[in-house]
Amino acid sequence: MMSLMKRWEINSIGMQHLRLNHVATPTAGPGEVLVKVNAVALNYRDKMVIETGRGLPLRFPFTPGSDVAGEVVAVGKGASRFEVGMKVISTATPDWIDGLRAGTARTPAYQTLGGYYPGVLAEYVAMPEDWLVSAPSTLEPWQACTLPVAGLTAWFALVERAGVRAGDTVLIPSTGGVALFGLQIAKANGAKVIVCSQPAYEARARALGADHFIDVNSDWTEAVYQLTADRGADIILEVIGGKHLGQSVQVTAVGGHICQIGALDGWDIIAPAMPLMLKDITLHGIGTGSRTALERFIRAVDQARITPVVDSRYSLGDLRAAFEHLKKRPFGKIVIDVAG
Repeated sequence: MMSLMKRWEINSIGMQHLRLNHVATPTAGPGEVLVKVNAVALNYRDKMVIETGRGLPLRFPFTPGSDVAGEVVAVGKGASRFEVGMKVISTATPDWIDGLRAGTARTPAYQTLGGYYPGVLAEYVAMPEDWLVSAPSTLEPWQACTLPVAGLTAWFALVERAGVRAGDTVLIPSTGGVALFGLQIAKANGAKVIVCSQPAYEARARALGADHFIDVNSDWTEAVYQLTADRGADIILEVIGGKHLGQSVQVTAVGGHICQIGALDGWDIIAPAMPLMLKDITLHGIGTGSRTALERFIRAVDQARITPVVDSRYSLGDLRAAFEHLKKRPFGKIVIDVAG
């Protein structure tokens, strides 16, 4: 008798088409593993894919979500990286194992879970074993599921690209998932951190280690000048984009780095050329990171005891409410407890 499971699906673009369906439980094919899903972290991109498709070649019925933590319950023929019972998390960009990301100048690659590939908002998922890594030993599944996109993006930006080190000043203009991982990673590497966000989040940001906090509604560029004696920030985790990048250029130190990650303020970024050139600023475009970088990040999480910040947890059936919460810019990540 065929076993059934629950899986969120859309048959057409639009949140109104999101349905929790009963479907056949998948099996592990050659080179695959079957994972019992414990938790899934939501990203703003998941909401955008459902609502707009983001120009991706979605195959319907389509399941959203990319960040999964679970347990291997079956191993397909020829698969050897994992054994039954092992705890795993996904790699959001599964084809990117190491080195440079795939793609060309004409066609950058955007082959991610929950976008180009089907997603993970289901009770079970079967996927190639190369798409997974061992979960950190120090985290629960509802924490570990936040690492594949938000955690890795912050790690790849600060450590793998900008080379954060002790004594640096890092500016983080947000208190979302990537931003708070950035705060924790920067502090673990001995940097001084300035957080710019809503006043209601100041106490929590300082509790995580923020050295300074700036009210986002104030003249925050002037505040950065004053806090750094006009030197500026060595690294800026630019999670907003749009015209905000121009302000980040203004407060970046000579020889500093800007890691362009987000597009909350629009896809067209705007920045003044003169300070960008005169200050010898390096601008990094960041889109998650490789599987190898995720494995390095996981080792750092275990060693430094980094604990992901989770704002709220919802049951699998409450996905719509979770997406509504996501629109309100929570403090940290929103997680779906798939296994209850």
